[in-house]
Amino acid sequence: MKLTIIETGLVPEPIRGDFEDYPAMFRQMMAGVGQFEFETVSVIQNQPLPAPGTLEAVMITGSPAGVYDDEAWIGPLADFIREGAAAGVPQVGICFGHQIMAEALGGKVVKSDKGWGVGRHTYDIVACPRFIQEACPPTVSAAVSHQDQVVSLPPGAEVVAASDFTPFAGLYYPEAPALSFQCHPEFADGYSAALYSLRRPRLGESLTDQALESLEIEGDHTRLARWTAEFLRAHRRGR
Repeated sequence: MKLTIIETGLVPEPIRGDFEDYPAMFRQMMAGVGQFEFETVSVIQNQPLPAPGTLEAVMITGSPAGVYDDEAWIGPLADFIREGAAAGVPQVGICFGHQIMAEALGGKVVKSDKGWGVGRHTYDIVACPRFIQEACPPTVSAAVSHQDQVVSLPPGAEVVAASDFTPFAGLYYPEAPALSFQCHPEFADGYSAALYSLRRPRLGESLTDQALESLEIEGDHTRLARWTAEFLRAHRRGR
């Protein structure tokens, strides 16, 4: 299966030389959970979107942008998501990808009055979709970095993961089909730590220190990658 990665953001410039880009992080995340081919379309670098109906599967990265921002590529990406859903192309969204997918498919995203979500967050698994091939654990933990949140559930979406801070942290769209997570299963802890440290002036001393300390909690990034692969295989076009 070929995964078309839609790059919507860049690693911040001060640490860009120390880490791979987001598509490379996605490739690394998926490398241990299946046999996939990859291509990248960088809308953040003005590459045109392909016709979604010609693709096997799509993954949308995180971004510092908000779905409500006046960026020339955001409207076309929302159209692309809707067209992909109409064509039955499996789509996966992470962080910004999670948010724009919800907005495009009828939900609502805002800058949350809860403030920054950073560090390792733990979510309750409130539903175990049929494509998951293992017994679902009661919770999963993963790195996060976001201010925006989905606040209104799109029609047809099912909540998979939730917390008090992020009630719509994981969404499954059986009919689209699509799967999305607010967290970042593609982030290695070293990158998360560097990102939080870089943002210390914006986050404040206390929240930054809490975020860094929380990375000592074991993450479920591999589990979420495995669920993503199982979703893609279960919803492969032509099955």
